[in-house]
Amino acid sequence: VQLQASGGGLVQAGGSLRLSCAASGRTFSNYRMGWFRQAPGKEREFVASINWIGDRTDYVDSVKGRFTISRDNPKNTVYLQMNSLRPEDTAVYCCAARLTGGYSRRSDDFPYWGQGTQVTVSS
Repeated sequence: VQLQASGGGLVQAGGSLRLSCAASGRTFSNYRMGWFRQAPGKEREFVASINWIGDRTDYVDSVKGRFTISRDNPKNTVYLQMNSLRPEDTAVYCCAARLTGGYSRRSDDFPYWGQGTQVTVSS
């Protein structure tokens, strides 16, 4: 599966952005999808994931209540709605996919990756 992320940009603290990740190549609905981020000088960090049907989600504690992951299988797209953004959310955000297995926050468990989209939150 090929993944293409978009929607990043520059926003002030407290603002919102919605990231999109369009998938192509295989049956999108079979895949668990995830979002990860990497800030300069830091390791890649799990942000959120969603199961194939879209009724189960997982979030890192720092974004709970502010970010929402969702998917539209007919459109082969997964979204990350980010509200109440903070400067510490600044990072390159990447979407990823895995076909098998349950919940995981490990990037090594996601074999398919899209290119990143930059999110910058100014204070």
